[in-house]
Amino acid sequence: MISSWGTVAGRVLRKPSAPMTYGLIALCCLIFALGPASGLAPAYGTGDALLAAERAYFRRWGVVPAALLDGAAREALTPVTALFIHGSWVHLLGNMLFLYVFGAMTEERLGRAEFTLFYLVCGYLALSGYAVANAGSAQSLVGASGAISAVLGAFLYLFPRARVTSLLPFLFFLPLRFPAWVVLPFWAALQWLALGQASQGPGVAYLAHLVGFSLGFGYAWLRFGRRRGPRGGPGGAVVGDRRATRVKSAPATAPEGENQP
Repeated sequence: MISSWGTVAGRVLRKPSAPMTYGLIALCCLIFALGPASGLAPAYGTGDALLAAERAYFRRWGVVPAALLDGAAREALTPVTALFIHGSWVHLLGNMLFLYVFGAMTEERLGRAEFTLFYLVCGYLALSGYAVANAGSAQSLVGASGAISAVLGAFLYLFPRARVTSLLPFLFFLPLRFPAWVVLPFWAALQWLALGQASQGPGVAYLAHLVGFSLGFGYAWLRFGRRRGPRGGPGGAVVGDRRATRVKSAPATAPEGENQP
């Protein structure tokens, strides 16, 4: 979580104002609770009926690469609607945790309207990029992690020295603090390695993560690259000295991937 208040070298850091980030989180949670994957809506039934309802729901609102590339007008909207659909509680909570951690500071830096447009456009392009690379697939693709990966990419450029605290399973969950310029490229490298080992079929859309991350970093570079702070880095963060910014991340080092039921 981002520190609400803290004092470093006599400077007070305030909690970023991020209504759009919190609104996106609330909307995703509400849509998930009302859908069949949550198990909370009795109208979808149980057992086989529930599984059939989930498949139909994901196919209607998710991205089906083969259908998207056929050019139907309704299918062209699915890379947006898919950003608000998740396949399980783990899928939802993993994505929303990373949006909460990295979205607030990015939103305050970009501004509410720009951040929202950035989130939707990058998410749309990330899912569309995956669809183009898997043009023959008839499997549904849902989840916000393409857009959230773009937020991570922008965060890396805007706040490269922000301290990120992670609990790493292979180090017995010891809390370790690293700058964003170490953690986020490491995450991207893991996505790239996982992409090379990914098999056909349901799973995590690592390509959508990489496309989103690249788009987010590239946008931030183009948007702020000519604005230099006092020490030659990207434009100064509105929350104070970037070296003093503290961020705590989730136990995992990456947002939960897209679910392909």
